[in-house]
Amino acid sequence: MELVFEWDKRKAQSNLAKHYVSFEEAKTVFNDPLLLTYPDELHSETEERYISIGCSGQSRTLLVVHTEHEARTEVLIRIISSRKATSMEREFYENAEG
Repeated sequence: MELVFEWDKRKAQSNLAKHYVSFEEAKTVFNDPLLLTYPDELHSETEERYISIGCSGQSRTLLVVHTEHEARTEVLIRIISSRKATSMEREFYENAEG
C-alpha cells in the first residue's frame, strides 16, 4: 500500500521551532525497514494515535506521533508531532533491531 502523509501547516512550523525537526524529515522514518510502531494509549481518547521510532533520511533517530487511516489502496498518515528520540528511546529502538 502507498503511504500518503498530511499535517497541519501551523503545527509543522511550531514543531520545527520547538524540536528542530521538520515533518518532511519526520515522514522519512516510515521508509526505515526497522521502524518500531506501537499504540499511544495515553493520548488516544478521541482518536487512535501511534508512536513510531525510526531512523530518518538524515540519519537521526526520531520519535513521530501520528494517526493512520487505511483506504483501499493507501494508508493516510497524519503527523501530529516529531522530535529527536531521547537516549532511552534510542536505546529501545537499537535493542529492538537485534
